[in-house]
Amino acid sequence: MTTLNFGAVEGLTETERQQLQDLAGVYNYHQSGNTVKNKYYEGHVTLNDVNLGIALPNGLRGMEIGCNWGQKAVDALADRSMFDGFVGSGAAAETMTQLVAGNRLLAEYAKACREELKYGCVFATLSADPALRCRIRFHSPATSAALWNGEKGRIDCGLAIIDTVPDEKFKGTWRPHIVNLYTDDAVLVLTAQNGVWTAERHAHRMGRPLMEPMIWNATSGKPFGRSRLKKAVRALIDDYIRIIANATIALEFDTTPQKYLLGLTDDQYDAVVSNKFKQYVGAILASTTNPETGENPQFGQLAQGSLQPHVDKMRMTATQFSAATGLTITDVGIINDANPTSSDAILAQSQTLVLMAQQLNTSNGDALRTIAQMAQAIVRNVPLDQLSDEERDVMPHFKNPAMPSVAVTADAAIKIASARKEFASTDTFLEMIGFNQADIRRIKAQEQRVRGQQLLVEVENENNGENLG
Repeated sequence: MTTLNFGAVEGLTETERQQLQDLAGVYNYHQSGNTVKNKYYEGHVTLNDVNLGIALPNGLRGMEIGCNWGQKAVDALADRSMFDGFVGSGAAAETMTQLVAGNRLLAEYAKACREELKYGCVFATLSADPALRCRIRFHSPATSAALWNGEKGRIDCGLAIIDTVPDEKFKGTWRPHIVNLYTDDAVLVLTAQNGVWTAERHAHRMGRPLMEPMIWNATSGKPFGRSRLKKAVRALIDDYIRIIANATIALEFDTTPQKYLLGLTDDQYDAVVSNKFKQYVGAILASTTNPETGENPQFGQLAQGSLQPHVDKMRMTATQFSAATGLTITDVGIINDANPTSSDAILAQSQTLVLMAQQLNTSNGDALRTIAQMAQAIVRNVPLDQLSDEERDVMPHFKNPAMPSVAVTADAAIKIASARKEFASTDTFLEMIGFNQADIRRIKAQEQRVRGQQLLVEVENENNGENLG
């Protein structure tokens, strides 16, 4: 876990020093919680983390039970938030298309969305770049922090660690050396050399920090949102891990059920105890009458335990987890083979997740629109209030989170085209009937080639007609 401690930084004003110290305090305060959330997302939860001290033996405390529920809760929702670029008109649309391609925003958004749901928020930072014109980067709360300004309804200031961990084996000792501080009028690049931090100031005209959060499930008390892996969800994961551990231990005992022999001689007892496994797997178990009592030895076996209580408890916990996260019951591994769920029933179960994805797209869409406006202002080197109406109208586009089949969307596209003839010649029509952007470009190029060939044929026919006349 990384801890930020700047001490005295050369080149900062008194206000900026206070902001930096406040941000470092916020960052350090949240790191322990962020570590826990990442632990549950990656599935690195041991029995020592969940043991109640009743049924699980202490010798198994370091054992890890494979559980991907935390990752599933995050990824299933993130996968339905499919950012598809920006739409607009004129030069503004062309500018954003170039920025999306140069910054690989489609792929970066997918990663950022997972971080947002894992921690509750993610931060986008912007900076001028000679090659890209504007560089856009995303930072999770594991490498960034911000202070909220309730009066302005936006970030007051923020910081982001720019240099990253060189390798996973250095995570325990790694210390950042480049940190950016974002204020209303500047980006300050803080660099550490020999334990001394210095600041390099890059002023801007934006009038607000070049940092914008994408926030999931925010409230008035938590303006930076809440994680999908909140405490109640983590408790259900703990419960599931305990169930699997108990079921595994019970299965070990059921594999070798307890047997007993009564009325043995001392020699017979020593022979059995000296090699219990041999006696267990032996096909024949022989013994003689006990000469001291005159009784024949009696063999017996205790009743086997049942795994059914563990299975029932697992189903109950999975149902609770499904209700808490909006996942379908099949997403958490519960399948009823005796009465399979119909496709309509599965679609109905996924409606909760679709509604969550629509909410996610709405909140992220507002953030992406602000990011697009700041990016265009950086490209033109103007304040936000000097953007044109065309630049302000640029907005993000998301694919349908319900992810309907191609047959459904194609049928809808054909019906729309029958009412609006011009719709059939648009890229949107081709997208709805199942073609991606690469296919659309090939189709348009080939259609243009065919029209060119037809035009040449028509011209040639006209020339031949004139020669004959």
